Amino acid sequence: MLAPPRVWWKPLGRLERNWLKLAFVWCVFLTAMMPLWFYFGRQNVPAKTYRVTPEQFQAKVEAFIAEYQVGEEKGIPVVEPPPGDVFMLARMWQWQPILKLKVGETYRLHLSSVDVQHGFSLQPLNLNFMVLPGYDYVVTITPTTEGEFYVICNEFCGIGHHLMIGKIIVTK
Repeated sequence: MLAPPRVWWKPLGRLERNWLKLAFVWCVFLTAMMPLWFYFGRQNVPAKTYRVTPEQFQAKVEAFIAEYQVGEEKGIPVVEPPPGDVFMLARMWQWQPILKLKVGETYRLHLSSVDVQHGFSLQPLNLNFMVLPGYDYVVTITPTTEGEFYVICNEFCGIGHHLMIGKIIVTK
């Protein structure tokens, strides 16, 4: 067997060099745009995160439901709280409670899980969060449109994942 020649590849041609230069400049540009878009793009959800045990968060949600429950839908409590702190709990395979919010009012939505990682995807608005046990994610929201909005779990959480749909109802 013979060893391959020392230079066994073909040197880059002029067009290939130009494309590589263009790709490098584009990568530098996109890298520079990431922090600029973060600060000036107004695309970042105003969220804070706190440590909490699943048991503590579940107790807060149960107290919240007991205070503001106005009905029930398919066994899931429906709550109509005043503006301020509202709570939504993820557990295999449901979101609870169903929230009834008012247009134009500001709410601090607390999200957490009591069992495994879940994904909070508010449709059709495409607001997405990862929801982990042990963390209280606080998202400030002000509904601007009335209607029914669905919360989809977009992180596989087990056999009943496809059934994990919650609801937020916004009224005037």
